[in-house]
Amino acid sequence: MDLNSDVGESFGEWPMGDDAAMFRHVTSANIACGFHAGDPSGIARTCRAAVDAGVAIGAHVGYRDLVGFGRRFIDCSESELADDVAYQIGALQALARREGGEVRYVKPHGALYNAIVHHEAHVRAVVEAVASVDPNLALLHLPGSVALDTARTRGIRGVREAFADRAYLPNGRLVPRTETGAVLRDPEAVASRMARFASDGVIEAIDGSDVRIDAESICLHGDTPGAVALAATVRERLETAGIELRSFV
Repeated sequence: MDLNSDVGESFGEWPMGDDAAMFRHVTSANIACGFHAGDPSGIARTCRAAVDAGVAIGAHVGYRDLVGFGRRFIDCSESELADDVAYQIGALQALARREGGEVRYVKPHGALYNAIVHHEAHVRAVVEAVASVDPNLALLHLPGSVALDTARTRGIRGVREAFADRAYLPNGRLVPRTETGAVLRDPEAVASRMARFASDGVIEAIDGSDVRIDAESICLHGDTPGAVALAATVRERLETAGIELRSFV
């Protein structure tokens, strides 16, 4: 099982999360590319820390929404979004290579992630951008999404992920962040959920029902308060259960 985390989101004098500490516990790093968060120097430092820790690097691409942290849908054209995604991947590739690393996959962020569960034009934009930059890049996304189906038909490897610190709806989608209880913060409770998921493939939804999730990776958000302690507890619980942790790439 892979543990991935959203990192590289600090901007100038405004810190966001503790990337180096998260890298002691996760196996893949979704590094911001400057459109929803991150600045070039901070992104480069995060790449360097990932390389030093032996953590796989992925491009965490988003809508051009720095003020909204990429959590607002932007009704841009398909061609504009494809250019934006290609631009972000290319920027991270340059910084990662300079630090001795390599971008191995792409994970959309925030509103873009949610949109390409079903928004076909934006799905095409993201998948075509990935294919045009490097068809060997994997696409990390929600099981059952249009994005993963489209990636498969385009010859892009799709990697399914589950979320450790987010609540689920009975249909397998995430509870919107605007709703109470959408973000889970109790390390022990989250670790228990993930241990059950790793062994049985199910996660309890917000209404108490069980949702079956087929995933190869577990996301732990790096910007959530207490994220490092939560990641450490999840990793420890999975290792105790005999789960081998390694990046999907």
